[in-house]
Formats: sequence, structure tokens, C-alpha cells
Amino acid sequence: MEIAGEQVQSATPPLGAENGLSPAERRARQERRKALVLISPGVLWMALFMVLPMMMVVYVSFWTQTTFTIEPTLTTDSWVRFLTSSTYLSAAWTTVRVWAIVLAATLVIGYPVALFIGLMVRNQTLQTALLIICIIPFWTSFLIRVIAWRPMLGTEGAINMILMKLGIIDAPLTTLLFSEFAVLIGMTQIYCVFMVGPITFMLSRIDPSIIEAARDLGAGFGRIFLKIILPLSLPGVIVGAIFVSVMVLGEFATAASLSGRKVNLLGNIIVSQVGSLKWAFASVAGVILTVVIAAVITALLRVVDLRKEM
Repeated sequence: MEIAGEQVQSATPPLGAENGLSPAERRARQERRKALVLISPGVLWMALFMVLPMMMVVYVSFWTQTTFTIEPTLTTDSWVRFLTSSTYLSAAWTTVRVWAIVLAATLVIGYPVALFIGLMVRNQTLQTALLIICIIPFWTSFLIRVIAWRPMLGTEGAINMILMKLGIIDAPLTTLLFSEFAVLIGMTQIYCVFMVGPITFMLSRIDPSIIEAARDLGAGFGRIFLKIILPLSLPGVIVGAIFVSVMVLGEFATAASLSGRKVNLLGNIIVSQVGSLKWAFASVAGVILTVVIAAVITALLRVVDLRKEM
């Protein structure tokens, strides 16, 4: 019996040598299990509320849509109607054009502001106060901020009154409101802060001694900006560009309110088609808009590897 017990005891693997794994391999396996547990809620959330809805949208885009009914009989009629219509293709082009202009405007306006807050201001309390000032408009409703531009850009609005009192114009400008210009102004003002925030964060991380060293070596501000500040702040620019791009490409309220429905974006097409219960055609526009957003984000992420820079 003693011999059999010794044989059983020797056949049992010692504690710490489970399945013949080394301690390092066991730790790696435990880390993978922890990572899987941590990422599972996010994966489940994305699967339920992004992947499955997107698959459903793609599927519905091939349904047969009549004037009053929609049937799950697959057809490409809605796609053909969208891709052969100059009106809808023009809306897609307008969406891309408005996005490009607003993205450039938010960068041109937001970068100097971020440069001042993140690099020039060294007092962290003052930095925080300035950032809070930037987000004060967000304390009010999005629609209120959009509609507030109407009395500013109207024929008898504040801008026309100032220009006339300064003698710059003789008659009120009628192109300020209910035009693409009004949409660009509104979107730039609303989304500029999303460009300022990430760039300020990256600029505030720059070690001042690097700039001091470059200055001691005789480099001017222009050379310091191009060789040090701009490359180190580029991840913030890309993150801000992604924020602005996603929100501008999916916009519809600003265009509807400030253009008087003269500027037709893909978002406006989706809203109008859903309102008319044209689910198949709205799905086509939704899929195209999603492809555009995915292409823009992919292109932006190719500029900078955020995993290395952040």
C-alpha cells in the first residue's frame, strides 16, 4: 500500500507545474484571461449596438421599397436609385466638401488657441480656467447654439449692423444666412473646441527644457515649431480631426437650421427618408455615410500611429 501511495503521489504534478507550464507561461495565461474578462463587456456592447445594427442596416438597404410598403425581398433598386441620381451624389459631395472646409477651419482657428493655452500658459490653474471658458458654450443646448447664429447672420443681424456702421457695406448682406456659408460658420464654432482640447493636451506634455535647449542652440520660433512643437502635437491634431470629422460628417441639424434646407447633406437625406418611412433608401444613405466616415478615420490614423505616440 505504501508503494502504491508513493506511485500515486509521484504521478500527481507538483503545485506550480500545472499542465507542464512554466511560471512565466502561467502568468501570461492569467494576464490573457484578465484581458479577456476586461474587454468582454466592450466587445459585447460593440457587437450588440454597432456590429449587429450595421449588419441590419446593410441588409435593409437591399429590401424592396414601394411607395407605402417595404418587403424583405432583396433587390438593388435603392442602391441604383442613389448612385444614379445627381441630387443624392451632389449631397454626398457637399457632405465631403463641408467636412473638409470645417476641418481646416477648426484646425486653423483651434491650433493657435491650443498653442497659447498648452504651451504659453504655464500656470495649470489658468490653463484649466481657459479650457473651461472654451467649453462654456456647451453649457447650453446644441440647438440653442445653432439657432443663436440666426440673429447674428440675418439681414438685420449683428454682423450686418456692425459692417454698415463701420462703412464697409452700404446694404445688408443677404448671403450670410440661409446659405452654405452660414452652415460652415455654425459648424466651425460648434466643433472647434473638439480640436482645441486634444491639441492642448499634447502641447502641455512637451518638456519646456527641449524648447529651451533648441533656443539656446540658436533656433528661432519657426524652426522650433516645425521641428519640435508640430511633430509632438501631431497626435493631438489627429485625435481632434477624428472627433470633428465624425461629428461633421453625421451632421444634419445645423444644415437644416442655418441653410433653410438649401444645403443638403447625407445626414439630412437620412432624416428625410426615415420621416417618409423609406427605410431601404435611408439605409443606403446610412451605409454610404458610414463608409465615408470609416475611410476618413482610416486615412487619419495612417498619418500617425496613435498607439506609439499617446
